[in-house]
Amino acid sequence: MTSQARLAAALVAGLALAGCASAPQQTVAPQRPTLMPAAYPVDRLVGTWGIASFREERDRRRTEAMARLHCRTPYVITRGPTDGVMMHMADDAQLYELTLKGASDGKTYLGYGVPSPHEQDREIISLTDNEIVMRFVAPDVHARYGTFVYLRCPSAPATAARRS
Repeated sequence: MTSQARLAAALVAGLALAGCASAPQQTVAPQRPTLMPAAYPVDRLVGTWGIASFREERDRRRTEAMARLHCRTPYVITRGPTDGVMMHMADDAQLYELTLKGASDGKTYLGYGVPSPHEQDREIISLTDNEIVMRFVAPDVHARYGTFVYLRCPSAPATAARRS
């Protein structure tokens, strides 16, 4: 091998080694936001519900009676594919998977998988096995829809979810 060939080989080897010595670039995968745990399990939302809404607390009893009547055509909440529930968002006929999530204010919210409170969330005011009371966080949406009362329907037939 000639001295020029050896020099060229050494140069190529040196460049190759220099390339190996440089730190590989790491790709940072986007991380899902860390959500605080909710105070309630998702299963408590799944089922058929009669729904009505009120704007003033004094109307709540009448609203609960209306919600019972709506069990004739119940709103159906099903489990979502990734441990959420399938429901409608405000002003949207499409079903979305929503997540129960806690927040630093000690409240529980229902909404997309982003930290709460978020303007598209609903605040869960109370939740028992047979009743859910919630309201939209965004003031303009809450003003339009009021506070929702969901009453579990006794053995209601499953139908397509109605808009809430």
